[in-house]
Amino acid sequence: RYFLWNPDLFFPQQRAVYLAHDFAIMTHIIGGVLAMALGPFQFLNKLRLKRPGLHRTVGTIYLLGVLAGASGGFYMAFHAFAGMAATLGFAALAAAWLITAVLAYAAIRAGNEAAHRAWMIRNFALTYAGVTLRLWINPLMMAFGEVTGYEIVAWLCWVPNLIVAEAIIRGWLRARRTAGDDLPAQARQRLS
Repeated sequence: RYFLWNPDLFFPQQRAVYLAHDFAIMTHIIGGVLAMALGPFQFLNKLRLKRPGLHRTVGTIYLLGVLAGASGGFYMAFHAFAGMAATLGFAALAAAWLITAVLAYAAIRAGNEAAHRAWMIRNFALTYAGVTLRLWINPLMMAFGEVTGYEIVAWLCWVPNLIVAEAIIRGWLRARRTAGDDLPAQARQRLS
């Protein structure tokens, strides 16, 4: 709805803010949509194993999307509806989104595929915070009112995603150990 840049479709409480900061919001939207569209393909074993060059290229574009989305999101967090609780929630999300991307990139550059995968799982969970926000926003606003609902969703859209990501990572590590593919202690330490 924002991608079409129709102000009539904007979140009413933020319409004036979005129009005043159109470059930042569009950077956030375009980067986020790009990352959401490309992210799922990066987890396909077939792509990663049979076409590593394509995996790297798509991964680079994905990371550029995250960089744009997180940068625009961090800027827009300081213009969030509902005050400081929402600002802090969205700023923390944007920072975590960017930091997990940098750590994933650093891990693969260092040759640590296990840590890269773990950081990318975390990053992907944060990428989909926009989807989670849209699932929660209306029920929360109906239950708690616009301001309180928005303050809650600023945290609820990403913290549970990260908890699920950690559970997936721990399950993946357990499965690897059960299969006899134990990670060296140094690699295990660098996963967290």
